[in-house]
Amino acid sequence: MSDFELIDNGDGRFALKGDMSFRTADRILKASESVFGKYPSLHVDMSGVAKADSAGLALLLEWKAQASQSNAEIHYEAVPDSLAAIAITSEVSDLL
Repeated sequence: MSDFELIDNGDGRFALKGDMSFRTADRILKASESVFGKYPSLHVDMSGVAKADSAGLALLLEWKAQASQSNAEIHYEAVPDSLAAIAITSEVSDLL
């Protein structure tokens, strides 16, 4: 069993389940690279995320930067409370 799952629900809608952590963030990024570029607008639902840390926040910021470089939009739904707290503490919550 994988420690994360990135599910393509079609039309630029994705669901992320499992962990967004130092252990998984690089693999999630690699998994997203082949599918995110297809869409001008992305929606990532994180309601299935069980564990998230600062590496998860870095992942969200990287996705945001990549979308901006591609003239795409990315929207996050159900951001885990732990990520929101880290973003506020790091003063980057406005970037999400």
